[in-house]
Amino acid sequence: MTTTATDRRDPAPPPGTALGPMLEPHEVEQTVGDFMRATPVSRRWDVESIDWSRADAGRLTEGQRSAVRFVTLIEDHLPGYFALYHRLFPVNGDVDRETYLHNRELYHFTVRWAAEEDTHARALVRYQTESGLADPEALRAETAAEGQREFTLPYEHAVQYFAYTLVQEKATQIYYQQLRAVVDDPVLDELLGRLSRDEARHFSFMADTVERYLRRHGDRVVEPVRDVIATFRMPLADTMRGYWRWALKIADTASYDHTDAYEHLVRVVNRAVDTKTDRMDELVRFITACRTVATA
Repeated sequence: MTTTATDRRDPAPPPGTALGPMLEPHEVEQTVGDFMRATPVSRRWDVESIDWSRADAGRLTEGQRSAVRFVTLIEDHLPGYFALYHRLFPVNGDVDRETYLHNRELYHFTVRWAAEEDTHARALVRYQTESGLADPEALRAETAAEGQREFTLPYEHAVQYFAYTLVQEKATQIYYQQLRAVVDDPVLDELLGRLSRDEARHFSFMADTVERYLRRHGDRVVEPVRDVIATFRMPLADTMRGYWRWALKIADTASYDHTDAYEHLVRVVNRAVDTKTDRMDELVRFITACRTVATA
């Protein structure tokens, strides 16, 4: 395998930043370009483009109301997610030139992604207050209590953050689709459709990125990706009060299981290489087994 600039910078990255191997800057540029082309201005939306006057939480079951409250807290933690990516992929003089160029290309995506996720948070908060689901002041206090908790992930390598987010974005998309299928409020139906489409595009970016990692670095990134699945937890699982009890409750409401997203990671691995190595084969078996165990 040819030694590249991304390999040479592996040994001594600044503390707290993502470890290599990484993609070349032009590869990140291509992936970001594909994402941007998939989201032209005509397809974007904002909170003010929705007619909130018809929102009615009275048409929701108690479980559906709980599901909306739960995911609002998850989406509203955007400042924590954005801060983590900014620390991992800094755009300043602390990194060498090649790393800066990689991170600068990635930053184009991160900023757009963060803007869209922030719209999700605003829209869900707006739905709660306009539909009568929550008192504005009480909801503001609730989101602040969770938002002030630091968000971290137990990974070191850049590819792990993309693999983690791949699964998380697909799981969130599935969650919105499943919830949308059972709600009776047309405003919430419209909102969940928009959220689902955005999460699908975010997943596509992460899938393209992980696929490029597997093609370029092969077996070298297998173990880091395997570690993501072995330790996977959805965002805020370790910090939100009552997370697991709440998650189980809404899983019944929306027939939701985050491990449904694992099969999409398997597809990325299968698509990345024409002939899989033994380690790639083992990775696919492991991911599949994790899905099987979770649904048994």
